[in-house]
Amino acid sequence: MAEKQTPRVSLLPLASTLLVGTVALYMALVAFSNITDFGTNQAFVQHVLAMDTTFKDEDLMWRAIESKGIQDAVYVLIIIWETIAALLLLAATYSWTTALRHRTFHTARRYSTLGLLMVLLLFGAGFIAIGGEWFVMWQSGDWNGLDAALRVFTLSGVVLLVTYLPANDSTG
Repeated sequence: MAEKQTPRVSLLPLASTLLVGTVALYMALVAFSNITDFGTNQAFVQHVLAMDTTFKDEDLMWRAIESKGIQDAVYVLIIIWETIAALLLLAATYSWTTALRHRTFHTARRYSTLGLLMVLLLFGAGFIAIGGEWFVMWQSGDWNGLDAALRVFTLSGVVLLVTYLPANDSTG
């Protein structure tokens, strides 16, 4: 007589919960730090936009933004973007915790996707593409955040992929 086997429960939803929670914590701390210690990363944004520590190639320097008002506005927009991403990811983490009990992951995946896409856009399009290439941040020995941006971009991309791996659920 064959023994009846119980279906195995996937640990992927738990992994998604913890990974999304990790990125949520990171983004919340980044936003909090930028709000409570405004000047530190404000200087970073100012130097990147001003391109004042690059090779000062005359063919590229026309891209520099030296207006303190525009630099500060860009920095405030970054902080707002970070804050919204953190809130979405915190909501996603909460959704994952309730999804674990009910085995329905659609809402958790939706919030995760929105928050993670915001992080990917900020670090990929914002910091790597625009900061790194348009404002040639890669040329700066002092104000080069490309390695850190790549780490966050990679982590967020991996987390996004994990949230969509099949988890033996019928609800998607």
